Amino acid sequence: MTSIDDRAFPAALAAALAVPFADDEESWVDFEPYPAFEAAADTAWWFRLWTGNQEADGSQFRFFGANGAGGYAGFWLVRPGRPVAEQPVVFLGSEGETAVVARDLGDLLWLLASGYGPSEAACPTLCDDWTPRANPELTAIAERFAPDRRRSPEAVIEAAVREFPDFEETISQLCR
Repeated sequence: MTSIDDRAFPAALAAALAVPFADDEESWVDFEPYPAFEAAADTAWWFRLWTGNQEADGSQFRFFGANGAGGYAGFWLVRPGRPVAEQPVVFLGSEGETAVVARDLGDLLWLLASGYGPSEAACPTLCDDWTPRANPELTAIAERFAPDRRRSPEAVIEAAVREFPDFEETISQLCR
């Protein structure tokens, strides 16, 4: 597993996050990637604030971006001994939303290629006027790094929720 002190992104994530996200009004993706994984101290500060739990340090997460409202997207380090790219991707929203959006980095690449950011995958019904649009550059990255993983965004999200049905309860237990 990647050390919490190693803030460098896996190559596939770095390539995907280097692509500008759509910013036209119809297909806008509300996601602001970080240049590296968030520092452990910053994650601890935010996670304690978000949960209201001063004992929680958020060390089970490696955040790589946020949406404009302050929700965080990152890997949930729940698979012991596995690299960060093989961990599920989650979204923790500013209003308490919680969701597993992808089973791993390969699935995330296909969500991004389909025009979904983490917050759109977590709460697609909140964006009534939003229309996902496939991104050819992100599709090429997904084909390069996860060629055998192509699925619809709905299938990616459904598989993640099915594999991790207790995520919301797990997070709820950390909140005060």
